[in-house]
Amino acid sequence: MEPLSDPLSDVLSLLKPENLMSAGLDAGGDWSIRFPLQERAIKCGAVVTGRCWLMVDGQPEPLLLEPGDGFLLPGGRAFRMASDPAVPPVDVAGIFRPARAGGVVTYNGGGGCLVVSSRFLVAGEHAGILLRMLPPVLHIRAGADGGAMRWSVERMMLELRDGQPGGVLTIRHLAHMMLIQALRQHLNGGAAGGGVGWLFALADKRMAAAIGALHGDPAHRWTLQELAGRVGMSRSTFALRFKETVGASPMEYLTRWRMLLAGDRLAGTAEPVSGIALSLGYDSESAFSAAFKRVMGCSPRLYGRRGAGASAAALGAPGD
Repeated sequence: MEPLSDPLSDVLSLLKPENLMSAGLDAGGDWSIRFPLQERAIKCGAVVTGRCWLMVDGQPEPLLLEPGDGFLLPGGRAFRMASDPAVPPVDVAGIFRPARAGGVVTYNGGGGCLVVSSRFLVAGEHAGILLRMLPPVLHIRAGADGGAMRWSVERMMLELRDGQPGGVLTIRHLAHMMLIQALRQHLNGGAAGGGVGWLFALADKRMAAAIGALHGDPAHRWTLQELAGRVGMSRSTFALRFKETVGASPMEYLTRWRMLLAGDRLAGTAEPVSGIALSLGYDSESAFSAAFKRVMGCSPRLYGRRGAGASAAALGAPGD
């Protein structure tokens, strides 16, 4: 049986997004709240009832969020949420202090707009794989394919309000579901429109199949001809299309993926370098070490001592 792989799950597993906080905001009247820059963080949220405006630093136009709409801020940029863009903002610092352990904060009397959101910290230098391959803000519009997202949001609101036993773990899982659903809906909504990187490539079924094959068996001695045959394309057409969508050649992508897998194991296990090299398709430790240093910026042994703090190149980013 051929190995099966889900590239989005693979990459998120390496990134290890940790849910730092989930909370609800019930705002009323005229209101505007300023949220600061949060480096190495992903913010994910959705409007349950009412409507509000979202303004992200560096983006020229505010976004109107309607009931059922979601948003994803992959790069942790500062942003503002408001009943009207013209309302002067107040800082969030004092508003959400009561919700540090989770819950729903009522602001300005509540009753106008109910928003639920989660904040994630992404582990290690692998964060660049995801964060640099996404636009500063994703607007996930409510629609027929948003049922799972809506369910996650509504379920989270119940957990935040009720405080049932096991609620902390349930909220953490629901937050991860919101993150995955936001990325799925971004892909289903045509994420490939001009973007370059592994995530955009997943919107192309044939490129997604090729990436899935590489992820499914990274130790295999893949060739362009074999990959092209898997997706029903000529060798030259496949090579060009992969480079255009991913930003790297198939073999460059494979090497980077192998090194990211190796880095995760070096940082988190006591496996010997020789064993990791063999399991990823390298006949010699020296060949593996040379490839690792070229991609990750240091030797495997140094990376293992430094952990995930070693410098990692962004997967699929051209110019390395």
